[in-house]
Amino acid sequence: MKLVTFRHEGVRIGAVKDGGIVDLSDRHMARDMVGLIAAWHDVKDHVERIVAHETPHIALKDVELLAPVPRPQKVMAIGLNYADHIAESGAKTPEKQIWFAKMGHAVNGPYAPIQVPKVSTMIDWEAEMVFVIGKRCRHVPKERAHEVIFGYCCGNDISVRDWQFHTQQWLIGKSFDTHAPFGPWITTADEVGDPHALGIRCIVNGQTKQNSNTKNLVFNCFDQVAYLSEAMTLEPGDIVFTGTPGGVGQSTKPPQFLKVGDKVRIEIDKLGHLEADMVAEPSP
Repeated sequence: MKLVTFRHEGVRIGAVKDGGIVDLSDRHMARDMVGLIAAWHDVKDHVERIVAHETPHIALKDVELLAPVPRPQKVMAIGLNYADHIAESGAKTPEKQIWFAKMGHAVNGPYAPIQVPKVSTMIDWEAEMVFVIGKRCRHVPKERAHEVIFGYCCGNDISVRDWQFHTQQWLIGKSFDTHAPFGPWITTADEVGDPHALGIRCIVNGQTKQNSNTKNLVFNCFDQVAYLSEAMTLEPGDIVFTGTPGGVGQSTKPPQFLKVGDKVRIEIDKLGHLEADMVAEPSP
């Protein structure tokens, strides 16, 4: 199932079907996507019956798709997690997972414009698979990690490279406004199957910049759940960016960065795509 948060006469939740959306709001199940995820064990069969028997209420083209979880409690992201990206960065393969956070104000819709900030011209793309936590959990063993992943999305870990390396802490350079787009929907884990066998691509102005497969993750999704849950309680709706493959702009010779007027597209097999126009940061 593909679940969306969308704007049409208010912010609503729904399921994608036949080029349209079956509206799941006002069904006494959940007020928003986090609520739906938290209640999924109890409402899944009911949702499946609704989607199977009802005609879509509105066409996808007639709504604005928002980030599937518009206000996640956590947005975590792992660095240096594909071998080719590690090589192009001149780094060693990490012995431990390298984690940082992207702040909630960076969350952006799947087709919403991405801002080029006033303070930098070093804006880079990073195609990433994102997963969404489905259950409150702590100390999850790797072999059971699949049980707490609700579903998967496309993501773009937009990075302001000069600000990222002002200090050893990457948080600010990864958290500029609009720099954590993901979506366009959550594809539930049962529909994805093996998340570690998906082609992943980044295309800028029609040119493929990144082209890899999630089988090349150094620490896979289940490793990530196990590690994170040792440190913190994971909650329904938490978002995890899983790392980017080789081909980022800063490692191109000469380096290439996103500028106003560019179009950046992220594609992942089975999960759909993101597409955004790069725009100037608006005046305050």
